[in-house]
Amino acid sequence: MKNYLIRVNGNEYEVEVEEISKSSGEKKSIVQQTAAPKQEVKKPAQKIETKKEETKKVVDVPQGAESIDAPMPGTVLSIDVNEGDEVKAGQVLLILEAMKMENEILSPRDGKVAAIHTTKGTSVSTGDKLVSIE
Repeated sequence: MKNYLIRVNGNEYEVEVEEISKSSGEKKSIVQQTAAPKQEVKKPAQKIETKKEETKKVVDVPQGAESIDAPMPGTVLSIDVNEGDEVKAGQVLLILEAMKMENEILSPRDGKVAAIHTTKGTSVSTGDKLVSIE
């Protein structure tokens, strides 16, 4: 048996380790813990994760229209177009804040805004429908 003093995050533990003899075919436990901390250790509160039932918002995209989806999770800061507006390729449709950065969501092509599927201040997930263009 060998005794070791191990430090983890500033806490010291005394550990006793037993060697296994190779001659006997038996498997023995390698470590016998006498891990008595030298100082009081506070265990972090155990997190219990509960999954919320995610309700996917059903969005009706007009027939023949192309939907522009959120490329990342974030919050809609502003919507720069209205339904019925004519847009050009590369025109800013809305601003999406993600990771403290403002990201411009651009129109992929020329067309007319068929529908807006979000509102200012809404949190969106990756893949959520934002705008439809005909």
